[in-house]
Amino acid sequence: MRLIIVSGLSGSGKSVALHLLEDVGFYCIDNLPAALLDSVISQIARSGDSFYEKLAVGVDARSRASDLQSLPELVRRFRSLGMQCEVIFLHAAEDSLLKRYAESRRPHPLSARGMSLREAITRERELLSPVMAVADLVIDTSQTSIYQLRDAVRGRVGLRSGPSLSILIQSFGFKHGLPLDADFVFDLRCLPNPYWEIALRPLTGRDPQVIAYLEAQEPVQEMYRDILGFLRHWIPRYADYNRNYLTVGLGCTGGQHRSVYMADRLASELAQEHCQVLIRHNELRGMSRPPEGGDDTTPPAGTVPLS
Repeated sequence: MRLIIVSGLSGSGKSVALHLLEDVGFYCIDNLPAALLDSVISQIARSGDSFYEKLAVGVDARSRASDLQSLPELVRRFRSLGMQCEVIFLHAAEDSLLKRYAESRRPHPLSARGMSLREAITRERELLSPVMAVADLVIDTSQTSIYQLRDAVRGRVGLRSGPSLSILIQSFGFKHGLPLDADFVFDLRCLPNPYWEIALRPLTGRDPQVIAYLEAQEPVQEMYRDILGFLRHWIPRYADYNRNYLTVGLGCTGGQHRSVYMADRLASELAQEHCQVLIRHNELRGMSRPPEGGDDTTPPAGTVPLS
């Protein structure tokens, strides 16, 4: 039995994630009180009914605080019984959540307790902190559209058929902020910058001219070898630790040249060694493509592009 517990802040996209999981074959239960999770899952597991072989459950902050605090131990117990149990947690920056509530005009689930919207969001973070702490995958949806979130969940969760490690390689620009969901972050700002070459400035790290420029720079090749060696050494350790997801961030100043080139190259290499490698270029929204050897519709084996 495969169980996915979907939790997170209200307005961060839990319903979108659950609907996507339903589309890819999961039986979904939304807003299940955390207090009932043990009995419901145990009863389904005992029944042996293949109808519930893939189950997704939504849990939010309306559960009692004590039940949310005990959820990490419950997850550990499920796993000790041989169940493939994963926790997905979605969150977003406060300003993004405030904007979404202003646009939807829906009340926050905790606002009925006499709190302002800002206070309700803060309290919700506190209540769900034990769940976030045990999450296998944390997704920051602050700058993510509904379609991008569906793609992310489909790529990282929906396509996984077993307990294998899903690796996400993402490029970003430091001037836009660090990716909050990254396990490792590599700073590429010390490398030669194509931006200062006028002919290369409007291009990206995928264009042949930029690739040729970077591959002619020995510091770039040295950085590539060092990062690849580091990941080859530590990825198996994470897999042995029963981690389901690993996110690697590669940053340059603007997220257009150096980090894009390095992310594509590393993802292409790692895709030959691991069953599922995904790639996302944070600053190239709507332009993402898989590593060299495929396009958006026909990615190379084991590699999935994320917008």
